[in-house]
Amino acid sequence: MVTVDDDVRRVETSLVTGRIFGPCGHRLSPWGWARERVVRGEEDERVRVRPRRGRCRVCAVTHVLLPVALLGRRKDTAAVIWAGLVAAAAGAGHRRVADLLGRPAGTVRGWLRRFALRAEEIRRVFTVVGVDLDLDPVPPAPALSPSADAVAAVLFAVGAAGRRWPDGGLVVSPPRVAVSVTSGGLLAPPAWPMSINTSRLWRQIR
Repeated sequence: MVTVDDDVRRVETSLVTGRIFGPCGHRLSPWGWARERVVRGEEDERVRVRPRRGRCRVCAVTHVLLPVALLGRRKDTAAVIWAGLVAAAAGAGHRRVADLLGRPAGTVRGWLRRFALRAEEIRRVFTVVGVDLDLDPVPPAPALSPSADAVAAVLFAVGAAGRRWPDGGLVVSPPRVAVSVTSGGLLAPPAWPMSINTSRLWRQIR
């Protein structure tokens, strides 16, 4: 899976002109589309998406081009899920978070459990990203829980990206950075590897 812009026309142009690269570092070519699905946005908005697919010109492996507004295999946008993670990190239980977001309690409980399983890895990855981007980094102090530490690390990386490219025209937000850095795998199973690539982050969050 490769994270791309959420503007369909820009993605198509970039794909056709060879400006999207796979995890192997080689250019991707157009290769059909993934299955269409409906994703829930903020305030019960319904977003119909059908991600593009790209095929590596060298190794011939195909990849889903996941818009930066989405996480892999989730029915809600990254912005909605991130709001739930932040509320939980502040001390809200899963039922309270579900009420705040208008989502089923079981769905929210699943987000929080998966995030907790990966919390230490997420904290480490985003702390490294923040330190790599910031000229004078001050990593966040320990929080109240591993999940809160992970949320703080993402915010640290977001702040570092904003300071690194203050006039670059970037849309630097926590959910977009979280998707870009993890290639959509923020809530993926623990076996899903997280790569750190700040040059790719620059290309994908603008």
